[in-house]
Amino acid sequence: MKAGTSTTLRAFAALVLLAILWGYNWVVMKHALDYAGAFQFGAMRTFYGAVCLFALLALMRKPLKPREIPTLIWLGILQTCGFTGLIIWALVEGGAGKTAVLTYTMPFWVMMLAWPLLGEKIRGVQWLAVLSSVMGLVFILDPLHLGADLFSMILAILGGVFWAVSVIVAKKLHQRVPDLDLMSLTAWQMLFGSLPLVVVAFIVPAPPIDWSINFIGAVLFNAVLCNALAWLLWLYALQHLPAGIASMTSLLAPVIGVLAAWLQLGEEPSRGEIVGMLLIGAALLIISLYSMKRKEEVDPAMGQD
Repeated sequence: MKAGTSTTLRAFAALVLLAILWGYNWVVMKHALDYAGAFQFGAMRTFYGAVCLFALLALMRKPLKPREIPTLIWLGILQTCGFTGLIIWALVEGGAGKTAVLTYTMPFWVMMLAWPLLGEKIRGVQWLAVLSSVMGLVFILDPLHLGADLFSMILAILGGVFWAVSVIVAKKLHQRVPDLDLMSLTAWQMLFGSLPLVVVAFIVPAPPIDWSINFIGAVLFNAVLCNALAWLLWLYALQHLPAGIASMTSLLAPVIGVLAAWLQLGEEPSRGEIVGMLLIGAALLIISLYSMKRKEEVDPAMGQD
């Protein structure tokens, strides 16, 4: 096997492992909320995740000094505090699988927000993605039969919107400061964003944390595997694969989240929800293919969950 082919296969394997980690983490996070309050877990997940990233920066001898601090603070508020707070809250109120799918509408919201904020008009086949996304959301929300999980679904969608806004902020930052180190940016925005969650965790009443093996494992899974290791996998993949391919492969994450929640948590989606998920999946696939064709991939600086 040629060296180039071998490297490509390893990069693709790294992406698949990344999708498995991020996808299954929806079940892990749902389980963690049995042992701690939402904001307590969210604060630990993000703060310890930032600590792990700073440890990696030190080991890899990357620059630790922050740059563009005001923008990094905004990114932290949007990507870490807002996004994480909303999805953890959504998991308290609703199912892991549905939350994963609704959160991963992020590329759709990026496309919608990029028109007024970046002047990137929606063109051609992108309108098909818009129609497919809207129809998917309608099927999942089911306006004629609104259930008790409506609040959870709204929180998950808002999480996707916050994620999308952070992507646009990161894209503008990359255009302004193209040499900004990706891992340093991620570590600092995660630290800045985790601090408000830490404050909220102390203010909002919650039962005492049950420091069981399961909960400690969930925190370590999030901080070490879904943050530190995940970012190494993501950066390695981006070095050897087009960003469009990387973005498309990451779409496996919500699929894995739905399947894991179905098998492990018994969250069997209804027919309407399945149709909605397929429509949203089709829309995200169209957006990814369009990005690859136009070489306008979503800025990789902002990863997921």
